[in-house]
Amino acid sequence: MRKLVVFNQVSLDGYFSDADGDMSWAHKHDAEWGAFMSENASGGGALLFGRVTYELMASYWPTSAARKENPVVAERMNGLPKVVFSRTLGKASWKNTRLVTGDIAAEVRKMKQEPGPDMVILGSGSIVSQLSEARLIDEYQIVLNPLALGSGRTMFDGIGEKLDLTLRRTRAFSNGNVVLWYEPAA
Repeated sequence: MRKLVVFNQVSLDGYFSDADGDMSWAHKHDAEWGAFMSENASGGGALLFGRVTYELMASYWPTSAARKENPVVAERMNGLPKVVFSRTLGKASWKNTRLVTGDIAAEVRKMKQEPGPDMVILGSGSIVSQLSEARLIDEYQIVLNPLALGSGRTMFDGIGEKLDLTLRRTRAFSNGNVVLWYEPAA
């Protein structure tokens, strides 16, 4: 069975985007962080997005600026299969992207049963909260950024019941980021 992993960056006060939806604060680059991001991107597997994150990613990763700034990640982002969940998006034109307009949980259950590498959700707070509530996420890779936003959106807006997680490992970086790997508690 394929695993479903979330990879998201959050502020110290728990927000993955600020009140205006901006996530640019989560891009503190240095050599160590860049190497980790390139290594993490080499895992392969389908990328899952909600509409807002999809549009953000599709507007950046196919550009020459993305290929120049981070060629390894750009190659993976553009080459991997992608699924965008949206009830309002008319079409998905980014290379290797499939649009799903129906039941998110049912589609992900089906995808998890298919052969292939693990799948990763990037950003996409509404997708994370829906799939968390459906107990379909196998691992949460949360990057804790050393700043507070004061307000914004959390990945878990709207979940109806407590989500217990177990910390499996951590890694601190010289730029102040700390990656926390969690799995749903048994």
